[in-house]
Amino acid sequence: MLKSTSSAARFVCSLFVLVLATLVFSAGHAAETPAERVLHKLENSSPKTTTVGSNPELPTVAIISTGETIAEKTKSAKKGAVPSVSGSELVAAVKGLDKIANIKVVNFCNIDSSQMEPEIWAELSKTVDRILKDPGIKGAVITHGTDTMAIGAYMLDITLNTDKPVVFTGAMNDASSLDPDGPANILHAVQQVCSEKAKNWGVTVTLNRYVSSAKTVRKTHTTNPQTFKCGPAGYLGYIFNGRVIRYNERGPRRHIPLPDNLPRVAYIATYSGASGELIRSAVDNGAKGLVVDGLGAGNVNAATYQAVKYALAQGVAVVISTRVYHGGFQPIYGDRGGGRTLVHQGCLKAPVRLTGPKCRILLMLALGNYGNDSEKLSRVFAR
Repeated sequence: MLKSTSSAARFVCSLFVLVLATLVFSAGHAAETPAERVLHKLENSSPKTTTVGSNPELPTVAIISTGETIAEKTKSAKKGAVPSVSGSELVAAVKGLDKIANIKVVNFCNIDSSQMEPEIWAELSKTVDRILKDPGIKGAVITHGTDTMAIGAYMLDITLNTDKPVVFTGAMNDASSLDPDGPANILHAVQQVCSEKAKNWGVTVTLNRYVSSAKTVRKTHTTNPQTFKCGPAGYLGYIFNGRVIRYNERGPRRHIPLPDNLPRVAYIATYSGASGELIRSAVDNGAKGLVVDGLGAGNVNAATYQAVKYALAQGVAVVISTRVYHGGFQPIYGDRGGGRTLVHQGCLKAPVRLTGPKCRILLMLALGNYGNDSEKLSRVFAR
């Protein structure tokens, strides 16, 4: 009987140790984020680089690959397109590129852009700055998925320290498509970097020959190659026969340093009948900032208005933007939830032409640098 009891005790003890170990492992695994510690610090190594071409008469351009459609192939109708192509393979598919520039290929990561997060873009910004410190490199092309390209480009536009040209490009059709648009987009992006007529544009999004400002561009079609548009701001330029045609100048450049940590900021789109519970939940779960995409010129209903006031009372910074494509947030209405009332309560106004998701990036950077200092935040979001 004593031996049986002893065996049972050992079994219970072993089971307890196993459960405890499982819980510790699970807790450690769950705590891995932000952005899985930047994709396990880019798979535990520095980005892998190769050089294509060594013509001393040509400039050198860095092509930094992050993955997505331009680097995907459809292996079966059932599985769909998945990351399959390295940066070097992308470059090899571009005919005539060796006549334009020597290429330094940097395989930064290979993920779908729907999996991109601000922490990964922050690491990408540091990588680009580090690469472009080399006086022998004229500029950089970043191949990136189109789902979040406009947001990532904007984050780099306001955090990079370099003045060299940086061009985001990608593809709407994958590498196994009958009409892949990636090779032509890479060619045009490199032509832009090498052109003296493409200076002082900051970070751009360049696809389908059109050059767009990172601040004003947005994706407007889910499948058509001519998806990126800038609305009333217009394109910066157009590329044809290897020549950059300059249409517009960019506005004043905004620069915010990368903070050590990016605070949690929630993005919430309001809607008819919204109860405000999503805002309250975000606040109760630790959000330090909120971007609320309002209706029309930037209005919310009464229930959402009460939730916004709750957030402000908890010391959470709140930015009001609009879901409407053009016109921007305008503090016009003075009723409960009207834009003017929200500003009087202490909400920040989204800059004109800045979408809600881009406002989220701006608020993360501002809070990371200045905390919830209302005066400094107001200057950051000033028009």
